[in-house]
Amino acid sequence: MGRFLLTQQRRIDMGLDEDSLEYHEREPPGKIEINTTKPASTQRDLSLAYSPGVAEPCRHIADNPDDAYRYTSKGNLVGVISNGSAVLGLGDIGAQASKPVMEGKGVLFKRFADIDVFDIELDFDDAEDMINTIDAMEPTFGGINLEDIQAPECFEIEERLGELMDIPVFHDDQHGTAIISGAALLNAVEIADKDIEDLEIVFSGAGASAIATARFYVSLGVQKDNVTMCDSSGIITEKRAEAGDVNEFKQEFAQDRPEGDLADAMDGADVFVGLSVGGIVSQDMVRSMADNPMVFAMANPDPEIGYEEAKAARDDDVIMATGRSDYPNQINNVLGFPFIFRGALDVRATDINEDMKIAAARALAELARKDVPDAVVKAYGDQPLQFGPDYIIPKPVDPRVLFEVAPAIAQAAMDSGVARQELDIEAYAEELEARLGKSREMMRIMINKAKTDPKRVALAGGDDEKMIRAAYQLEEQGIAHPVLIGDGDTIDRRIDMLGLDYDPEVADPGEGDHEKYAQRLHDLRKRKGVTPNKARSLVQTDSNYLASAMVEMGDVDAMLTGLTYNYPSALRPPLEVVGTAPDAEYVSGAYMVTCQNNVVFVADAIVNQDPGAEELAEIAKNTANIARDFNVEPRVAMLSYSNFGSVETEGTKKVSEAARTLREDDNIDFPVDGEMQADTALVEETLTGTYDFNELDQPANVLIFPNLEAGNIAYFLLRRLAGADSVGPLLAGTDEPVHVVQRGDEVQDIVNLATVAVVDAQDDYEEMGQRGTRIRGDESDVHQ
Repeated sequence: MGRFLLTQQRRIDMGLDEDSLEYHEREPPGKIEINTTKPASTQRDLSLAYSPGVAEPCRHIADNPDDAYRYTSKGNLVGVISNGSAVLGLGDIGAQASKPVMEGKGVLFKRFADIDVFDIELDFDDAEDMINTIDAMEPTFGGINLEDIQAPECFEIEERLGELMDIPVFHDDQHGTAIISGAALLNAVEIADKDIEDLEIVFSGAGASAIATARFYVSLGVQKDNVTMCDSSGIITEKRAEAGDVNEFKQEFAQDRPEGDLADAMDGADVFVGLSVGGIVSQDMVRSMADNPMVFAMANPDPEIGYEEAKAARDDDVIMATGRSDYPNQINNVLGFPFIFRGALDVRATDINEDMKIAAARALAELARKDVPDAVVKAYGDQPLQFGPDYIIPKPVDPRVLFEVAPAIAQAAMDSGVARQELDIEAYAEELEARLGKSREMMRIMINKAKTDPKRVALAGGDDEKMIRAAYQLEEQGIAHPVLIGDGDTIDRRIDMLGLDYDPEVADPGEGDHEKYAQRLHDLRKRKGVTPNKARSLVQTDSNYLASAMVEMGDVDAMLTGLTYNYPSALRPPLEVVGTAPDAEYVSGAYMVTCQNNVVFVADAIVNQDPGAEELAEIAKNTANIARDFNVEPRVAMLSYSNFGSVETEGTKKVSEAARTLREDDNIDFPVDGEMQADTALVEETLTGTYDFNELDQPANVLIFPNLEAGNIAYFLLRRLAGADSVGPLLAGTDEPVHVVQRGDEVQDIVNLATVAVVDAQDDYEEMGQRGTRIRGDESDVHQ
């Protein structure tokens, strides 16, 4: 069976080989290129970039070498350097043949940590030549990543360069696997209910990675005498060491025990660490291990024993990890090096020391115990990802690794004295989160506001798994005090299933005394056909009505709904019960859309089907207030297919009238103009050149569309064609903060809208008055 699985896998890999050749050959060949970070389109740009302007930063750096970090890319540039003598799975293929691997390393640095890379392949066999050449490159780089250099030369090269160079030098083949598997070990030990100092660990393989990993496990608390290392000749014993049968690095783990093979070593062991070759471990060898064993079979592409074989070998839990992405618990170096270098570069560390490596492992281990974002789950085929035997290490695509691991590295560097620059770690984590996209940066503004005064937020449909996970995150992060509106038994059962340590506040429509909410609903809707019995039935069976009554009566400060309803159905209860704000007549919806570094607010793309001029003006005011919640000063463009009267139709005239109404309103304190085309609103040369009479001196950041159809189409084009991120829909105009999520939204979307609801609730009634008159809505007010 095992041979069949390996053969089947090889067929898959052969197909992958062909795809890989096509991928690398496609124009332009390779995987990386250089892009400029400053304008270079005018004569002045070129004179600043090169001669004569470049002379001034050169003079500054000559006077103060640290200014290289200020005026050049040095602080964000890593050299990925190899001689191709030990390329994973390929061996000594030489410097030039290793270049695709080094380019790939550069891709991972950029993709996961926004670090730039020059890959350098050196055609040297001699360690001294490597050391002298790399040492001479220190002025170029902020750090050095050594890669695919054979043992034992790699030990000497890294150690010597660490002594010679004043920037961090890190041999990933040694330490990457050590750190990632170390994080997996910390979690596996907890799941198996064992003590790390009591573990008996067997290594298959005694190369650079195995020796570095064994050393690191000792740093984590493993007893060195409990580590048995095997090479191709069997167990490394003191007798073999005394006979000169092993090199000085293997001698470090020579044990005073009888000679034997790998099978002998594994008998009774708690942990197997495979860093050797595929297929050398049998099911009988796994069966000989201690109870609840940990098997880290990391040979690539074929592990020492297949995942299915190891799991099937025993009846108790085998905690299994491999280096492959198609099985649970992938131990992959990409979880380490980009984020380790990110933290080291940002504090200008002189070294990547043991304290920093331990900090990285512990941060990864802790992250694996947290709720996993929906986007990560979807990337892995919607398979369950929950802390346990099949999830002991985060997935490489988990975006949180950046702002969990890099700050841990930076803090450890500062604490251990190798940092040359101090950072506020909390602010640094937020800066790193912003690197993942402008929308995260904008949401961080809202999160920080919300955390200053968390409010009570009712989550209708609270027995849905996503709502429960969102509530847990809101409570854990200190953003809000969530109240789950839903069946209490279902909520308890799902919390247990999710493995959350969480005791939420629950309002069960079917349990408890909700008479005051029924009475209030009857008072509000008795002239709309709602009898006392009908009101009682609604609050006892529909979480939307119960949540709406709770927020209307002030028992909660805000509410979210919509996850299990279509948008109009979800909006109807809060519109009927909560109504619109004191001087508003319309509810509207907007999206915050971010594309690269641009932020725009798009309205109305969700509620009002064909607004008139008066409605458009109010939508503009509502959306401008939303922009200010995100610390964005609004510049409003009323959009059409006409530019300032170039086409006159009923449609363009209503947009022009709305713009005129706003300009003539003495209470409006933001620039607004229209009607105008979208490119006019967004292109500064057109806006301030061709139409220099308009009220906007910069491109617009609030875009008001003439109707729902236009707004919705534009929003989805931005999402799909431009790859824009969004937050929303953000509802405005209700008397109390109400937001409606959409079916299919992820947990993060719910958290984002709840955060916005908290900030809305923090506003006083004077500010809320601008958003929306207590006029109760009817079904006719809701459009989709």
